Amino acid sequence: MNAEFLAVLEHLTREKGIDREAIIQAVEAALVSAARKALGSKEGEVSVKIDRATGVIQVLSGERLVTSAEFGRVSAQTAKQVIIQKIREAERDVVYAEFQGKVGQLATGTVQRFESGGIIVDVGRTEAFLPKREQSPKEGYRHGDRIKVYVLEVKRTAKGPQITLSRSHVGLVKKLFELEVPEIAEGIVEIKSISREPGDRSKLAVVSKDEKVDCVGACVGMRGSRVKNIVRELQGEKIDIVRWSDNLEEYVVGALAPAKVAKLKLDRANGRVEAIVEDDQLSLAIGKKGQNVRLAAKLTGLDIDIRSESQVKARAGIALTEIPGVGPRIAEALQAAGFSTVDHVARASMAELMAAKGIGEKTAQKILDGAKALLEEVEQKAAAGLKAEAAADAAPAEQLPEAPAAPSATDVDAASSGDVG
Repeated sequence: MNAEFLAVLEHLTREKGIDREAIIQAVEAALVSAARKALGSKEGEVSVKIDRATGVIQVLSGERLVTSAEFGRVSAQTAKQVIIQKIREAERDVVYAEFQGKVGQLATGTVQRFESGGIIVDVGRTEAFLPKREQSPKEGYRHGDRIKVYVLEVKRTAKGPQITLSRSHVGLVKKLFELEVPEIAEGIVEIKSISREPGDRSKLAVVSKDEKVDCVGACVGMRGSRVKNIVRELQGEKIDIVRWSDNLEEYVVGALAPAKVAKLKLDRANGRVEAIVEDDQLSLAIGKKGQNVRLAAKLTGLDIDIRSESQVKARAGIALTEIPGVGPRIAEALQAAGFSTVDHVARASMAELMAAKGIGEKTAQKILDGAKALLEEVEQKAAAGLKAEAAADAAPAEQLPEAPAAPSATDVDAASSGDVG
C-alpha cells in the first residue's frame, strides 16, 4: 500500500505538475475528515501524519492509533471525494499559475469546437476561449486547425481558470515579429508603435539601436521572406513597416506611406498635423474608407488631416465675409483678434472666438458652425473637381496601346518599400 501510494504521488507530480507536498497535505486533510465521520464526537482530536519518505500513514485520535478497520465504507468514500477535489483544485492552481505567466505572450493551440460565436482552443493542459470580439473578421477556422494565439487574460473562476485568447490584438503582431525577426528578439531592433485594423492592415514603426542594422530590412527579410511568413500567419493581412524617427515630420511622412507628402504643417502643442499632398496622391493618402490616414494617426499618436493642394488653394481663397453671419464689422473684429483665414476660425475654440471684440457666445457658435460648414462645402467641390479631372484624363486610355503588365509582388524586392500585401 505504501509503495502504491508513493507511486501515485510521483505520477501526479510528473504528469499533472502538481506539487508533491500539496498532494500529501490534501490526503491528510481528506483522512482527517473521514476519521471524524467514522469515529464521531466520542473520540478526541483527530490528526493524520504521512511519512514523506516511506509513505506510512498514521491516523491518531488523541494519542490512540486508529486502525483501518475502524473506517467504514461511507468514510472511505468521503476520503476519496475529498482527495479528488483537493487534487483538482491543486491542478487548477498549477494551470492558473502557468497561464498567468503567459499573459501577453504567444501560445499555440488546436481548434476543438465552436460555442456562441467563439472558439474553444486546446492549449495543452487545458482549454481556452477565443471570443468572437477577439477574432480577426476575415479569418476562418475548422476543427483541428493549429493556430497561434495571443494570451489576453487569465481569471480564476469556480470552474477553474478562464483563459481568454485573441487574434485581433496588436500584441499578436508584435509577438509574431519577435518570433520571426531575431534582431527584434535580441533587442537590436525595437518596435516603437503598432496600429492595426485586424484582417485588413497593420502599420509597424521600428528603429535600430545599431547603425549597421537596417531596421526595415531586418523586419522584411531577404526578398520579403520574414514579413511574408507573418502575413501568411495572419491570413493575408497587409503590413506596412515604417522607420520610426524622433523627427515628427519624418515620422509622419513615413507613416502615411505609400502616399507621398508634399508639405506638413505641424501643431505640436495640440498634437495635430496637416499633411498636404499632390492631387493625385489624395486618395492614396486617405486610403480605402480612410484606413491609411486612420492607421497613421494611431501609429504616431497625432491627429492627422489630409488636404490636396487644390483643397488648400481653395481654402486660402475664401474671405472671412463668406462665412454665414459674418459681415465686414465682425470680419474686422476677427482679424484684429488674429484670425486671418476661415481655416483658422474653424479650428478655434469658443473661448478664443469670444475673445474678439463684440462677439458673444451665440455669435461665436454661429461663426464656428458656419466656418466648418463652408470649408466642408469647399472641400467637397474641390474633391468633385479632382474626380472630374481624373475621369477626363482616363477617357482617351482606350485608344492607347495596352501597357505591359506590372511586375508581381514576388518580383519586387519588398525591402525597398517595407510594404507587404
